[in-house]
Amino acid sequence: MAIERYNPRVAEPKWRDAWDAAKLFQTDNSDPRPKYYVLEMFPYPSGRIHMGHVRNYTLGDVLARYKRSTGFNVLHPFGWDAFGLPAENAARDKNVNPREWTYSNIETMKGQLKTLGFSWDWTREFASCDPSYYKHQQKLFLDFWQHGLVERRAAKVNWDPVDMTVLANEQVIDGKGWRSGALVEQRDLTQWFFKITSMSQELLDGLDTLERWPDKVKLMQSNWIGRSDGLAFEFGLVGAPAGFEKLPVFTTRADTMYGPTFAAISPDHPLATELAKKNPEVVAFIEKCHQLGTSLAEIETAEKMGFDTGIKVTHPADPTWTLPLFIANFVLMDYGTGAIIGCPAHDQRDLDFARKYDLPVIDVFKPLDSDASVGDVAFVPPKTETVRYVQWGGEPTVQTCQEAMERSLALFEEAGWGQRKVQYRLRDWLISRQRYWGCPIPVIHCDACGAVPVPADQLPVELPADVTFDRPGNPLDHHPTWKHTACPKCGRQARRDTDTMDTFVDSSWYFARFTDPWNASEPTTLSVVDGSTGWLPVAQYIGGIEHAILHLLYSRFFVRAMKKTGHLNVVEEPFEGLFTQGMVVHETYKGPDGWVTPAEIKISDADGKRTASLLADGSPVEIGGIEKMSKSKKNVVDPDDIIETYGADTARWFMLSDSPPERDVIWTEAGADAAHRFLQRIWRLVAEAADALRSAEGKGADDEAIAKAAHRALKSVGEDIEKLAFNKAVARLYELVNVLAAPLGTAAETGKASAALREAVDFLIAMVAPMMPHLAEECWAAIGGTEMIAARPWPQYDPAWLVDNDVTLPIQVNGKKRGDLTISRDADQSAVEAATLALDFVQKALEGRQPKKVIVVPQRIVNVVG
Repeated sequence: MAIERYNPRVAEPKWRDAWDAAKLFQTDNSDPRPKYYVLEMFPYPSGRIHMGHVRNYTLGDVLARYKRSTGFNVLHPFGWDAFGLPAENAARDKNVNPREWTYSNIETMKGQLKTLGFSWDWTREFASCDPSYYKHQQKLFLDFWQHGLVERRAAKVNWDPVDMTVLANEQVIDGKGWRSGALVEQRDLTQWFFKITSMSQELLDGLDTLERWPDKVKLMQSNWIGRSDGLAFEFGLVGAPAGFEKLPVFTTRADTMYGPTFAAISPDHPLATELAKKNPEVVAFIEKCHQLGTSLAEIETAEKMGFDTGIKVTHPADPTWTLPLFIANFVLMDYGTGAIIGCPAHDQRDLDFARKYDLPVIDVFKPLDSDASVGDVAFVPPKTETVRYVQWGGEPTVQTCQEAMERSLALFEEAGWGQRKVQYRLRDWLISRQRYWGCPIPVIHCDACGAVPVPADQLPVELPADVTFDRPGNPLDHHPTWKHTACPKCGRQARRDTDTMDTFVDSSWYFARFTDPWNASEPTTLSVVDGSTGWLPVAQYIGGIEHAILHLLYSRFFVRAMKKTGHLNVVEEPFEGLFTQGMVVHETYKGPDGWVTPAEIKISDADGKRTASLLADGSPVEIGGIEKMSKSKKNVVDPDDIIETYGADTARWFMLSDSPPERDVIWTEAGADAAHRFLQRIWRLVAEAADALRSAEGKGADDEAIAKAAHRALKSVGEDIEKLAFNKAVARLYELVNVLAAPLGTAAETGKASAALREAVDFLIAMVAPMMPHLAEECWAAIGGTEMIAARPWPQYDPAWLVDNDVTLPIQVNGKKRGDLTISRDADQSAVEAATLALDFVQKALEGRQPKKVIVVPQRIVNVVG
């Protein structure tokens, strides 16, 4: 009989309601089954979901559904990373309250996401802007402060002149603000810092334990932490102001200590500041340095400038060896000690500076095959290269740079000229932000008592609702009453801290809060969050590579800080497994008036040439390159349109099928259509044979070919999902459906189905269920399933069906391969010989002659000698 097409508009809402009614995805912390925590990075509520969201959450949902079916108590929560600058920009631009804008976006996006059938435990949902969440974040801040992990100090900070706020070092990308793209300036401000540097080595060592993290992410973090082993020493100072007798320096090139010709300090070095008090020329030079630009990018590319202070420094190995001391625009106060040793022959920056100011250049070492001195290009060989040291304490020698560094370090330590030191590129995490829409810093400033923590019983310090954005800067500074309060210590009038926390703080511990979001008194519940029966670490974390440093490094710091403050017991790392998925990309299209969306064009393919035109008036459209979906280039596909046209399962299936999940997926309308056709094919095959399948009896051993195909697919698909190789699992399901198509067609015609076919369809539906869950429920109900497939255990494959009893042997005649023989693996030699000689191509090659011999290498090859 004719079967109606699968209608996702009817089926998908029905099954989502059924799952919700049965509370299938709500997680009980007391469930004794083994725990499995799968988490996708929670989104910012920008207003609409995009196809990147669909892909990210589909990957996690497949794993969560599969693990649930294999006997795990799965935690799969969801929430919102809801603080941030876009809400403030919306408040200014659209005259709306940031809170209303944010929660309105959450409502919209939540409705969109629910249509995709993700198996989240919505009872644990929270937004980071909920006072019930940031109350505990404020408590963590105060606990960190009490344990010496928070510090308030004056420092030179990164200032974003567009967003009008400070940025952490990690948020400055190529000298520009990570969000605004503006060149970042350096300013002196008193700010709050998390002392992440106190854990530099722990964070570095911990990378070695993360076996299920991508190597590229671990390398990026290692480079960012940036351990350097080198020499710490002090120059003596001659002619410096009182109080400046020594100049501390750190160098990673101890092997060049016999070749310096100058020293330099940062324009922001305390010695430079002191010199500026009495010397207008120093003041003018420092101002000129700052006018040229204070961003890292500008400093790196700017012309090298120096001011000779007239001060001399004395070499630690020889007090009679003096060098000029410059103030230089390329020396940063933020790195090392703010002072450098200049060895021009072996550092290009130093060489450029030396040539400009006519300073000597001393060759410390030379290539083995040349005696030429350095010209305009510094000689900087790899540390492992063997070179000829011509300046080595008066003793020329041949050795590698690394060997020379070791010898120099030993010599300087032995003589008391310096000591080995480990230094890190990592800087403390600056968390103060001059914004309204963020977690308030729970500190009160009193003229008498200084910075005072807000008492725990007064948390949360909530943001005021009645703020205005009609003046530049932070609205909390302009609020008439909010910042005014009494000092908790002395009762005098005091001021609240008007800075809010960097929004990366919000996302650095949310995964722990999900384990028990109902705990009103503490951020975590120790018996739930970790230990032998706890949820942490997250078993599988999924998100974009763009968070390789910022979010992931901060989260690793947070679990260590939470352990130190008693909010965790044993967890050392937040995420046991990390998967970074690729982006969703699409062609770009440009019409007469600029970029146009895929929905506005028509694609034609004539004689193998693709062309595009506007649907509105037929104007030609230029087909551009394939790029990440972005609003700016309008190559965006709206998930709502896809769901309306094809249904959620088609979108899910396409996201899983086209490429390995770690690579970009190219969204094409043809691909989406093909995914939908496959969904309809499964439905048609199962529905048309449903009556026969319902009446099938037996144990599934009555059709060997079908049983083998089904059991092998079941084993492989399970293994593929475990490895997050979803595209491979999809390919195996295509193969299985091809195998089952003819038997299902016959069953539909005859009204009879073998037990093996029924078992194979059961397996197929179970394997499809994590990927296209609505379709799976509909198919399962069609063949008589009484409970929902989402509540059923994953089937067990029979190892006996995985064994292949046949073997294919290549057949050679007189050393030349003529063909193959497929025969039972258990066949004896005489049976193999007889079967070989009966083959047509063997008889043809022998031309009627009897063979001289038949050589059988068991289960390998047969060679007939004629």
